Amino acid sequence: QVQLVESGGGLVQPGESLRLSCAASGLTFSSNPMGWFRQAPGKDREFVAAISQSGVVPKYADSVKGRFTISRDNAKNTVYLQLNSLKPGDTAVYYCTAGTSYYKVVNNPDYWGQGTQVTVSS
Repeated sequence: QVQLVESGGGLVQPGESLRLSCAASGLTFSSNPMGWFRQAPGKDREFVAAISQSGVVPKYADSVKGRFTISRDNAKNTVYLQLNSLKPGDTAVYYCTAGTSYYKVVNNPDYWGQGTQVTVSS
């Protein structure tokens, strides 16, 4: 049974940073592309970032490019999302995802975590 458990969300002011973590179990972590989606109140879930199995091919939504960084530690079965220069528009529940292919993790992930809330407000 695949489990993705996110942590690290919280309330921050505009311009501040957060680091989200996602601990994965029940899958061969190093064989799976990983990603992050988010869902803001009243909006559909949207892709945020993805990273390949080896970690050398990251992809970002245009809205977060240059501010967010995705990384992974295959030895710890963990994927991270560093959120810098946060804006109120980044407020959302952030979901860790895993896929059986890079295309799937970007478009239609196979597995989802329960989500962690990020709130950006002054």
